[in-house]
Amino acid sequence: MPFAASELILTPAGAVYHLNLLPEQLAPTVLLVGDPDRVKEVSKHFDQVWYKVQHREFITHTGLLNGKSVSVVSTGIGTDNIDIVLNELDALVNIDLISREPKALLTSLNLVRLGTSGALQADIQVDSLVCSSHGLGLDGLMPYYQASQTAEEKAMTAAFKAALPDIARVAHPYVFEGSKVLLDQIAKDDFFKGITLTCPGFYAPQGRSLRYQPVIEQLPLRVGAFQFAPHRVTNFEMETAGIYGLARVLGHQALSANAIIANRVKGSFSLTPQKTIEKLITTVLERLLG
Repeated sequence: MPFAASELILTPAGAVYHLNLLPEQLAPTVLLVGDPDRVKEVSKHFDQVWYKVQHREFITHTGLLNGKSVSVVSTGIGTDNIDIVLNELDALVNIDLISREPKALLTSLNLVRLGTSGALQADIQVDSLVCSSHGLGLDGLMPYYQASQTAEEKAMTAAFKAALPDIARVAHPYVFEGSKVLLDQIAKDDFFKGITLTCPGFYAPQGRSLRYQPVIEQLPLRVGAFQFAPHRVTNFEMETAGIYGLARVLGHQALSANAIIANRVKGSFSLTPQKTIEKLITTVLERLLG
């Protein structure tokens, strides 16, 4: 049965509504960046750029690098935006937008986030790079989806709830693992690897205290102390767990790579964040599409 117009919203030109993209404007490898201004910082490395499309905060550049087609898409901040972006990316490759029905042959995209993040371990210095073996979500997105978890993911979720019960009372923690194939391809010895905590906000949800008292005190230190051998919590941000969870639901491969521009344990912030972001971009492009 075709998806109703209210469920799969298309523009008059037949593009998916928020991204304003047509199927031919998307490559099978998609780089996800939060900041719309970072799209051009990625696509400047392409050999060719075929399409430039923008609607609201969602900017897409699609082109060619080393003979391989690639897209870079800005998501904006937070898993609410990730919900929009991943569903519409999936619709572009796995739904016939004319008949509004799922395709018989499904496509699995390679989705790689290029983000910024704060470290939760003293030994992960600012200007380091981190790849997320797992995404641990406190953001509330994935409980709305029926998603299969592995035994390890279920055990890690239960262990986190048991170790930090006051956090579990205000959130609904969940865990999904990223793509092992992409992790092995990108995360060499110059990357830290570990669990990335995904939060529903930047201030109190990440343990910051300005003109208020957060419900959960000393959150960075407490979540940084959580370990599920051999995995420790390396960093936190606002997108990774949603990407990993929706990739599982929709059948895509996903990895999150982050430039560490703050260390929440030491209270430090990078003096050269753009340099570190550029290092992340060039390193991932070389290993993913070199």
